[in-house]
Amino acid sequence: MLLVNQIRENFAGVLAGLQKRNFPNAEAVLNQAVSLDELRKSTQTERDQIQAESNAISKEIGILMREGKAEEAVKIREKTAELKTQIKDLEDQYSSAEEELRLLLYTIPNVPHTSVPAGKSAEDNEIVLESGVIPTLFEGKLPHWELIKKYDIIDFDLGVKITGAGFPVYKGKGARLQRALINFFLDEAIAAGYMEVQPPILVNEESGYATGQLPDKEGQMYFASADNLYLIPTAEVPITNLYRDVILSESDLPIKNVGYTPCFRREAGSWGAHVRGLNRLHQFDKVEIVQITHPEHSYQTLESMSSYVQGLLKKLELPYRVLRLCGGDMGFTSALTYDMEVYSAAQERWLEVSSVSNFETYQSNRLKLRFKGEDKKTQLAHSLNGSALALPRIVASILENNQTPDGILMPKVLHSYLGFDKI
Repeated sequence: MLLVNQIRENFAGVLAGLQKRNFPNAEAVLNQAVSLDELRKSTQTERDQIQAESNAISKEIGILMREGKAEEAVKIREKTAELKTQIKDLEDQYSSAEEELRLLLYTIPNVPHTSVPAGKSAEDNEIVLESGVIPTLFEGKLPHWELIKKYDIIDFDLGVKITGAGFPVYKGKGARLQRALINFFLDEAIAAGYMEVQPPILVNEESGYATGQLPDKEGQMYFASADNLYLIPTAEVPITNLYRDVILSESDLPIKNVGYTPCFRREAGSWGAHVRGLNRLHQFDKVEIVQITHPEHSYQTLESMSSYVQGLLKKLELPYRVLRLCGGDMGFTSALTYDMEVYSAAQERWLEVSSVSNFETYQSNRLKLRFKGEDKKTQLAHSLNGSALALPRIVASILENNQTPDGILMPKVLHSYLGFDKI
């Protein structure tokens, strides 16, 4: 979440950033935050003054008692009782203002980086680059939801029988393709200096608030009410929370983690042709990279993470493009996001397969994730994460783009993982 001092010291800049996001009533909300902070501070000041007065009177009572002036001490003691009541009332007011401010700050999204373009929707995103050759397929090409039936590698009907729509069953070479991609992505990340972790796939409420999934995406998360736990929408949540309430040394930075997990998203309200087959699922596999960096280096890190994800797409021989998301299409917690999209030759459309984002201090403020420099002062670190990669649309594009009349060719980089080169 935003720091109150950030709002106070750069009110116009924060306001302009939120307006770029099309955040409603931005000025009123920011003014309310400043007012609550002023109330909190003034209440604290008044409470401290009365506490100091109470302490002075208590000291005076001790002196009177030692001097044998009990009657005078009793009269003064009545004053301390009144002051204690005032102190309790002010403490309650302070706690109320602080809680109201905290809840309000949870509703304010991150301020976009200055390079983020203005815009309201995906149509306003900026294309940064395109790479690769879009394949020309033979007449009679099939979308992946027909290919998986033809070659019996993924079964949506069985998933509906077991769970419901959006929970496919991978079979035979389809299951092996999943496993091959996961291992390939993990091996590439480890070779790039990331440490692999295997985190829980259920998180508590505090973890959800710390990375910004709550309260923003509460309706999109599966909730286990008996234990007050959430199924993760991405490995970003548990991996980043490894560093909640942690003070690092500057020499520890950057921290680079990678993890594979299944991911769960309700995707409420999603329908239409664009969500057919693997295009949008409730459960899917993903390898996630997370970095914790020094603020001075985070945008350089973002560019390197974007280049790393692009390298995976090149090795998979998939045509792709990179988008810089506009203010209206960015995630709630992000300051700058690059989306990577691969081209689906059978569907003849671009499919998002990765988002790489810099959150600056937005998550670390919630996490209380800090580092201590040589001067022994602590400051908030910057957090970043990226999909490297999400499997469903990668699989869809591999199947569609590499289909031939005689089968589906597999990318060369996966042959050693698969044990076969063709479906």
